[in-house]
Amino acid sequence: MTHWPFIVGAYVIAIGVPLVLGIEAAFRVRAARRRLEAIDIRRNRGNA
Repeated sequence: MTHWPFIVGAYVIAIGVPLVLGIEAAFRVRAARRRLEAIDIRRNRGNA
């Protein structure tokens, strides 16, 4: 048996995991910004 599947698997993990975590973080930041805009007093000061 050759060692190439283990090397390819290691590269998939090394590139895939940070990529997935980065995409998830981007979605969380976008959602947090939307929630902040809904409750931000400084932006809603002129509306009330």
